[in-house]
Amino acid sequence: MIHFNESTTFNQPLTEVDSQLLGELSAQASQRFWQSQPAYRPTPLQALSALASSLSIGELYVKDEAHRLGLQSFKALGGAYAVVTLAQEEVAKRLGQQVSWETLRQPIHQEVIQRLTFACATDGNHGRSVAFGAQLVGAKAVIFVHPGVSQRRRQRMAELGAQIVEVPGSYDDAVREASRVSDRNGWLLTSDTSWPGYEHVPGLVMQGYLTLWQESISQLPRLPSHIFIQAGVGGLAAALAGHLASCWGADRPKIIIVEPQRAACLFESAKADQRVSLPPGESTVMAMLECYEPSAIAWRILLRTTDAFLTIRDEMAIDSMIRLARPLDDDPAIISGESGGAGLAGLLQVCQHQDWREALGITSHSCVMVINTEGATDPDRYEALVGIPLLPGSNESVN
Repeated sequence: MIHFNESTTFNQPLTEVDSQLLGELSAQASQRFWQSQPAYRPTPLQALSALASSLSIGELYVKDEAHRLGLQSFKALGGAYAVVTLAQEEVAKRLGQQVSWETLRQPIHQEVIQRLTFACATDGNHGRSVAFGAQLVGAKAVIFVHPGVSQRRRQRMAELGAQIVEVPGSYDDAVREASRVSDRNGWLLTSDTSWPGYEHVPGLVMQGYLTLWQESISQLPRLPSHIFIQAGVGGLAAALAGHLASCWGADRPKIIIVEPQRAACLFESAKADQRVSLPPGESTVMAMLECYEPSAIAWRILLRTTDAFLTIRDEMAIDSMIRLARPLDDDPAIISGESGGAGLAGLLQVCQHQDWREALGITSHSCVMVINTEGATDPDRYEALVGIPLLPGSNESVN
């Protein structure tokens, strides 16, 4: 299903707060931090020329986050960046002086940081990033999960030193429990979703994601005409859409949000022209996108910047994984997790409907970008869905 944005706020300027939050200075600060880290490498941008030709579009590029910092997901950029920034803020508050991230391991700063606990809820990837950030600065991490989070994903967070706490119910139930327990214990809640009165930390997470775009714009031959971005609570989508609106204005690419049909909180919010919460339903294979309430910041931004909201069925996501793993002609193979190929699945669906193509202005000259937001973060599940074995400990398939 597709919903074209007809809100009266569509194409209106971002609020001053959101424009500053996601502007060029924030993107540069995020990239400077990540470039200072020894493990940092830009992820590849892959051209799928054969697939683009088969879809009758000019160019198709995939930003492949399966190679991100060993965590195999774009979320490595957000949670960890927020943890480091919050650690700086806590040290500055308690010692009465500004500090840089380069000095957080100094003994005087560690006296503060080692007493800090960062907590969040996760479907898997954000929790790994928060745990990674806590390990980076020398703090503790407690990660709240719901029963649908696989044991493999829990294990990978625990390997980074995090304590794992299971909460009955859905992801949104885990968010509420993480908030309640953090408030009671004086922990630093590091959520990637926001609600009224809680926006600073999710904003930091979104700033971390901007490094993905800073890399992309230096790798792309030209500014894309269209970007298909998958969304759960909407943090990545809003970060990119808000940055593009802030920096390119009316010349920005068209933004199409893609969600699971079974957890389409942004789609339903767009139809209602207001932020809505959905009751949890049947689980979707796209586990990282199974969210039933949009982030408040994300919704505010996406309502102004998104051209269309699109839903996909589970089988479409699996088909996208297989297409990426078994490419046409000389296109490179890409290992994509269950949620990673959702943006491509959205493009494939639009290209099957000529009226949707025309409404979005997709032609044989279009330059389309999608993001493989995760690799095989659960290899057993990947192999079961795609039928291709992986090399141990990697995101490469066995030839």
